Amino acid sequence: MQIRSALISVFSKEGLEPIIRRLHELGVTLYSTGGTQTYIEQLGIPVIAVESLTGYPSILDGRVKTLHPAIFGGLLARREPGHLTQLKEYQIPEMDCVMVDLYPFEQTVASTNDPAQIIEKIDIGGVSLIRAGAKNWKDVVVVASQGEYGLFLDLLNSQNGQFSDDDRRELARRAFKVTSHYDTAIYNWFNQDADDPAFKHSITHSEVLRYGENPHQKGVYYGNLEDVFEKIQGKTISYNNLVDIDAAVQLMREFQQEKPTLAILKHTNACGVAARDTLVDAWKAALACDSTSAFGGIFITNTKVDLATAQEINKLFYEVLIAPDFAPEALELLTKKDQRILLKIKSFEVQSRSFRSLLNGVVEQDTDLRTETAADLKTVTNRAPEHVETEALLFAARCAKHLKSNAIALVKDQQLIGMGCGQPSRVDALRQAIAKAKSFGFDLQGAVMASDAFFPFPDCVEIAHEAGITAVIQPGGSIKDQDSIDACNERNMAMVTTGLRHFKH
Repeated sequence: MQIRSALISVFSKEGLEPIIRRLHELGVTLYSTGGTQTYIEQLGIPVIAVESLTGYPSILDGRVKTLHPAIFGGLLARREPGHLTQLKEYQIPEMDCVMVDLYPFEQTVASTNDPAQIIEKIDIGGVSLIRAGAKNWKDVVVVASQGEYGLFLDLLNSQNGQFSDDDRRELARRAFKVTSHYDTAIYNWFNQDADDPAFKHSITHSEVLRYGENPHQKGVYYGNLEDVFEKIQGKTISYNNLVDIDAAVQLMREFQQEKPTLAILKHTNACGVAARDTLVDAWKAALACDSTSAFGGIFITNTKVDLATAQEINKLFYEVLIAPDFAPEALELLTKKDQRILLKIKSFEVQSRSFRSLLNGVVEQDTDLRTETAADLKTVTNRAPEHVETEALLFAARCAKHLKSNAIALVKDQQLIGMGCGQPSRVDALRQAIAKAKSFGFDLQGAVMASDAFFPFPDCVEIAHEAGITAVIQPGGSIKDQDSIDACNERNMAMVTTGLRHFKH
């Protein structure tokens, strides 16, 4: 199919000039509206105003320009005798191509809370033109956004204005991708406070991954990692890297305003977390938590990586290192191992809603953004925790929140010294945490324990006391809470409840 006529009505003019000039060289008749028409005229290229076809000027403050049979007839007519006869009868020209770039609705929502401004950026005519051209793709070439300008120009140049069935169908596919995303953004704006929301989510940027969780599984990432990170170097980020990176950011968000803190994660669970006055000391303490699991892990910190820390980290193999910044000399050292992924994080903020596919659908929930503070702690035992214990309990609660349930975190001196996670019972999780702490030589005397959910029986308190643990933090809420409280009182242990459960399935 040879393009002989084109309707052009776009918001973004960037990259438009070479397309206009090439269409003119190919003898294509150009039709246009408003600002786009003015732009083409300023290039010194002839263009026919849409209003000369419709008989109406742009009206209602520009809300109505192209919504007319003289325009949509030319786009929707099949190139067959019956339709062509009707076009001739009503003096409607065929439109072989339509180029549109919609009003920037999402950018407007991001820049203002003024409903009037936002409403005026809901494109009506543009979406209608795109859908008409895409529906009639066998006879019409549709360019639906600035993102397609480059492909369209390449095809124009390489094929001298001729477009195959495959070309037109691919552009139509992209067109419906544009309109569906646009409609989703508008729906979500209207849907912010709805009582009966429907699930609508659209991400247009995607990246094919090497594979999914395992080599026999295909994987695709939908999103724009550049919004969160500046990738300094390293191999291609894998599916498993992405899952671990997300877990690392969620965890370090809890400590972003604290003293230098470093965490080491493996398979989304923290195997080392520590806070110290200097980052290099935080690294050494985090590594000591579980130096075995740290090999090949994901490292994340809440502060700039200096040379001293980089020198220590560089001694160990890792997959990903994430930090808000890197000192130049640290970066010089770390980039010598070019396969290791270095990410400079722009913000520790995370999405307020989270999604997961399961069965034949999707579940959506509020992201667990609640973090316990001292004000959330309710002492339920005869002995209240001492100040140092309270600090450790809050640290432990943050760690336990990000371990797979059932989860137990043991903390001493702002260091995760033992962790149990993903266990079928809370007792199993505690025993795992104690065994891990002892295997790395930690003294549990004076340590504290955090649980992601309540204790249904007093057995965990009893086991913890035998190990030397002196204080416990848990959400409470069991009908047998008093049994665990009594067990603490009998052993002079302190227990606080928070009322916040942090299951992580």
